[in-house]
Amino acid sequence: MRQMEFKMERQGLLEEGQEVNVTESALPTSYYYTITPAVAMSRNYQAYERLQSRKGIVKEVKETPRGFYTVVEFDEDEPT
Repeated sequence: MRQMEFKMERQGLLEEGQEVNVTESALPTSYYYTITPAVAMSRNYQAYERLQSRKGIVKEVKETPRGFYTVVEFDEDEPT
C-alpha cells in the first residue's frame, strides 16, 4: 500500500472511505496526479516515484494552516 497527499482548495469535496480515480500528468522532468473530477492535486513526483494504480481510497481529510489536504491510499500490487 502507498499513501499520497493531495491539496484541496476547499473542504467537503471528499469523504473518508470514498474511492477516487486519479489522472497522471507529465511535466518536463516530473509527474503529478489529480483526483478527478479536479478536486485535489498532488505534489510533483520524479519518474522513479510514478504511481502504479489509478484508483485509491481516501484515508484522511484534514485542515491545516496551509489549506485542506487529503491522504489517499493506493494498492500498488494491482495496477489499474
